[in-house]
Amino acid sequence: MNDFFGTLGLLIPLGIFLLAFLSGARIVNEYENGVVFRLGRFVGIKRAGFRWIIPFVERIVIIDLRTVARDVPPQDVITKDNVSVKVNAVVYFRVIHADKAVLQVEDFLYATSQLAQTTLRAILGQVELDQLLSERERVNRDIQKVLDAHTDPWGIKVSNVEVKHIDLPVEMQRAIARQAEAERERRAKIIAAEGEHQAAEKLGLAAEVLSRNPITLQLRYLQTLVEITGGGNQTIIPIPLDLMRALGLQPK
Repeated sequence: MNDFFGTLGLLIPLGIFLLAFLSGARIVNEYENGVVFRLGRFVGIKRAGFRWIIPFVERIVIIDLRTVARDVPPQDVITKDNVSVKVNAVVYFRVIHADKAVLQVEDFLYATSQLAQTTLRAILGQVELDQLLSERERVNRDIQKVLDAHTDPWGIKVSNVEVKHIDLPVEMQRAIARQAEAERERRAKIIAAEGEHQAAEKLGLAAEVLSRNPITLQLRYLQTLVEITGGGNQTIIPIPLDLMRALGLQPK
């Protein structure tokens, strides 16, 4: 009986020690950091690997350091030229300093998402619709810079912001379509005018060549007759140009 109580007296402390050890054991992954608090005070950061904290005295908060992608819900924005559009985007960011992400902000994911919405509305309200449609890369960079500057005290790095979709009113879509059509017509008229100008220059050069050597005019006349009779349904009798000049049918 004494041996039983002696063995039990050894097992109880051993069990308590084993339970305390297991309750304080933590595994921190390679892409995580653990922020440790001792009696409510920040005492340090635990890196990847097996880590042990003092049970009931210390607490660890695990922070994921991988890049996070968060959708920005569609926002109603009025551009600088007073056009109402609905815009949504996606934000890419990651935690650089795990301690700041825990100590400086209550919920860094929620806070970054809300800040992205307000920043999106503020930046897009300073640009015109044409700039928003044609200079989207610059607009994305402006949003990223402002958002990164505001989240830096939280230990967060905003790497990229992409405006995904711009929903225009139906009236504005029709106006843009009419503008694009008018632009295409303008380009077509310019191209046609340039073609006429070039053709006129070439004809002037050809006239100079023909005037310097009369035989070339005769050759051109014969070539034109060949082109006319190419279908095989016409009968044409060629008349020499000298005879036409003699009869007054060809100006000298």
